[in-house]
Amino acid sequence: MTDTEQAGSAPHGRNFGWWDMFVHPDDDPRSDSGYTGEHDTLVGYLRDQRLTLELKCAGLDAEAMARRSVPPSDLSLLGLVRHLAEMEHTWFRRVMAGQDVPRLYRTQDEPNADFTGAVPDPGTVAAAWAAWRGEIAFAERLVAEAPSLEVTGTVDDETITLREVLVHMIEEYARHNGHADFLRERIDGRVGQ
Repeated sequence: MTDTEQAGSAPHGRNFGWWDMFVHPDDDPRSDSGYTGEHDTLVGYLRDQRLTLELKCAGLDAEAMARRSVPPSDLSLLGLVRHLAEMEHTWFRRVMAGQDVPRLYRTQDEPNADFTGAVPDPGTVAAAWAAWRGEIAFAERLVAEAPSLEVTGTVDDETITLREVLVHMIEEYARHNGHADFLRERIDGRVGQ
């Protein structure tokens, strides 16, 4: 591949090509939909959104993971991993399972600690991925063992179904994966898919 092909010929050096995508379609671990039934559809789309976040962060060191978007924002890929671990923890462990456990990052004094604590330290990055994967494993077990999507939890004295939580989490990931597209492109030019 030539430098011109890699840099692209479009204005501002942007040009679509598989070389600058996160993963070639033949190697993409995400599904191509084709789910059967509501349960499998919701679980499948959430799984794909989780995989998308991983793809957008693949191959980055601690400095790149913690790099902020633009001042004064504290948004970073590491912050997104921490934030989404917090969301998994909150919605599945605290709300749906009813566990009275402390939050992962947020506190009364530091409500944005998932983002502000995203520092360029390899240990912080490893801990964030471990927390995120641990919360996903918990969520996947809870969903697999639930007798139906009508199982309920309580949030702010309101009842919410597992169905609503799954839809909310798909929305949460989709929104933040859009942020991750721009963050990754700013880091090394890789574009989203």
